[in-house]
Amino acid sequence: MSAGRSPRRAARTRLQVFRVTVLVLTGAFFVVPLLSMLDFSTRVFNGGGRTGSAWALLVADPLLRDAIGTSLLLSLLTVVGMLVLLVPTLVWVRLRVPRLGRTVEFLCLLPLTVPPLVIIVGLTNVTAWLSYLFGDTPSWLAFLYVVLVLPYAYRALDAGLAAIDVTTLAEAARSLGAGWWTVIVRVVVPNIRTALVSASFISIALVLGEYTFASLLNFDTLQVAIALQSKANAQESVAASLASILVAALLLVGLSFVSGRRRSGGGVVATAVAPTPTGTAAPTPSEEPR
Repeated sequence: MSAGRSPRRAARTRLQVFRVTVLVLTGAFFVVPLLSMLDFSTRVFNGGGRTGSAWALLVADPLLRDAIGTSLLLSLLTVVGMLVLLVPTLVWVRLRVPRLGRTVEFLCLLPLTVPPLVIIVGLTNVTAWLSYLFGDTPSWLAFLYVVLVLPYAYRALDAGLAAIDVTTLAEAARSLGAGWWTVIVRVVVPNIRTALVSASFISIALVLGEYTFASLLNFDTLQVAIALQSKANAQESVAASLASILVAALLLVGLSFVSGRRRSGGGVVATAVAPTPTGTAAPTPSEEPR
């Protein structure tokens, strides 16, 4: 019996060693460049030692500070625009025209197949009108970023809606007198909160890392400012790059944490009290025929 177990134990040991080795090598592949960036951004090249001056410039440098504010504003506007566009659309498609689900999916995933440079060239007339209507402000970049994040946000929201019975929830709410706005805001949205957070986090990470749109349209966002600062102060540029990577990583870790809580919490069971039909109530004793 022990002889039969020994090969199994040896196989499990080898498999465990292989898993640990792969995990360590993968971790080193990601961690070593980050540590190198931290080392470069804090090193004093003339006299040796360490300094945090490059990190202090992240908030002291006017160009970088304004670029961070612009990117955060664009992240907020993009998330709001994405949710306002996708949530009602996906709910409406599932409830009213499910046959258009594939068409909506194709349209949302289409930006994945088109390079950003081609999108900018194709939207030249659109960007000209946006510049005319909103002026020389980077805020209207949010319209383009909504298109950019559509494939990723669609997948997150579609998975959230697929996990619940939208039709039953909507019919129960409508039978109790709720309007469509109430159905979406007070019935559907609370049940896909995890999907909303996932789509928002992914959108924020994409906007903070976007360079092509802002660079071609001559707006100073975080990534454009990092590229400009790399020509004047390499340490500050590396510090800003490392900070943006860490922020994106924290967002993805938060996304994993929220998704894990959703899976461990189980599904949502929705119940509704059916209204009493009018005109069919049992007669009271005083109304019964004698």
